[in-house]
Amino acid sequence: MFDADSELSLQAITANVQVQPGWSLYRDFGKRAFDIAFVVAISPILFPVVALLALIVRLDGGAAFFGHKRVGKAGKTFTCWKLRSMVPDAEERLRTHLQSNKEANEFWQANFKLVDDPRVTKLGRFIRKTSLDELPQFWNVLIGDMSIVGPRPVTREETALYGDAAALLQKVRPGITGLWQVSGRNSVDYDHRVALDVKYLNLLNFPADIGIILRTVFVMLKRTGV
Repeated sequence: MFDADSELSLQAITANVQVQPGWSLYRDFGKRAFDIAFVVAISPILFPVVALLALIVRLDGGAAFFGHKRVGKAGKTFTCWKLRSMVPDAEERLRTHLQSNKEANEFWQANFKLVDDPRVTKLGRFIRKTSLDELPQFWNVLIGDMSIVGPRPVTREETALYGDAAALLQKVRPGITGLWQVSGRNSVDYDHRVALDVKYLNLLNFPADIGIILRTVFVMLKRTGV
């Protein structure tokens, strides 16, 4: 398994990683079949939990769900769904915060995230820490936009930071979870995140996906999400 603490060269890793040529039973058929079966199997538990959380999120008057445009397989743009974890006027609050805080703006430009995000609600902090905000993405899996395990779904703007790795990663569906989520997450800088996503292409098989799913459950119980 990949060690997130080791020294990484994004260029070196990208140069050495190749998506397996030709036909692959798991990659081309089994992975999609597993995704659908997994969502169907957990739906009796998943749907009531999402419905309850959505009702609670709605108490502040805002929408229950938040859709954000992300880049998927073959460069296709899709709407990635989450339970809303931010205040209803999140975009305006972000602009105000970045304009008045130079350090926060620099961190945002480098990482596309904030350490102490003023947009996040109290409930939002909890569902982010437990990764419950990402449960609606199982709908994305069901309709074919995403996979259970895969690279992170990133914005069109972020793909510029991936360099040559962007084309590699767009050969597969992005995942709800992946190597980044189970390999340090908060402590991993952006180049390491990209390298972890690229590294996944060498681990794209059923045992690796099962291992990542099991490790994801452990991460959720530890509440190490963002």
